[in-house]
Amino acid sequence: MPSPYADRLSRLPVVRREVEVRGATTAFWEYGQADAPTTVIAVHGFRGDHHGLEPVLAYLPELRVIAPDLPGFGESAPVPGRPYDLDEYVEWLTEFAAAVAPGAVILGHSFGSIVTSAAVARGLETPRLILINPIGAPALEGPKGIMTRLAVLYYALGARLPERLGTALLRNRLIVRVMSITMAKTSDPQLRRFIHDQHDTYFSRFADRDVLRDAFVASVSHDVSEVAEQITVPTLLIAAENDDITPIDVERELATRFVDSSLVEIAHVGHLIHYETPAEAAGAVRRFLRIPVARRP
Repeated sequence: MPSPYADRLSRLPVVRREVEVRGATTAFWEYGQADAPTTVIAVHGFRGDHHGLEPVLAYLPELRVIAPDLPGFGESAPVPGRPYDLDEYVEWLTEFAAAVAPGAVILGHSFGSIVTSAAVARGLETPRLILINPIGAPALEGPKGIMTRLAVLYYALGARLPERLGTALLRNRLIVRVMSITMAKTSDPQLRRFIHDQHDTYFSRFADRDVLRDAFVASVSHDVSEVAEQITVPTLLIAAENDDITPIDVERELATRFVDSSLVEIAHVGHLIHYETPAEAAGAVRRFLRIPVARRP
């Protein structure tokens, strides 16, 4: 499905690279000019890969953005037999950043917000932190707790069935489409088709069901609120008013827990800010990066 953002993306220089991190190959893509004054490491969400953040990057041509695939997703290999819990993802991100862009601004979307905030709280050096659709509360609590528990059963079943059958269940296109329809809020038919095509194409590019199960457990067992008070760098939260995963009132409360935070709320969108309102998200990022750190209140 043609991307509504293809024209903008075509103007960006893009280079694919690889680096060895924690015993496995991490694939990453470098967008923008290599000599750009600001470098951002952008971490995607659960089940996706670097493609998901491309619409936002299309509106930030002035930045150098490094977008890796998380270990076990997209083109990044996992280490066989290693459990991929939050601790492992934090160690991976810390070593990845040190290897490719020490001191870069850190950005995370959805599950990526959990990984990036935990890494920064544990000492990953960065001048600023950007969280898009941050997971601001425990997924098993609140009005969507029942749906989360159903998802827990789904991923547990996928892990326990015979391998071929379990993997087929986890990659089932009908289930992926239901997930996509549930998250998309736009009424634009072309944009909805693009979103569904993105999920059809990239939502099942996980290495194996063990990696997927581990990542899911990490995503529902942790949230940004656990570490927010330990983060001292300026932090931008870009939240959606209609997010089914973290309600906007929870995001507002989350923003108060940081030492130095800004909250941008985007109307008429849910958990897919990166697909439905990338221009608004990019504008918030641009304004945030233009404020000198020393002058922030």
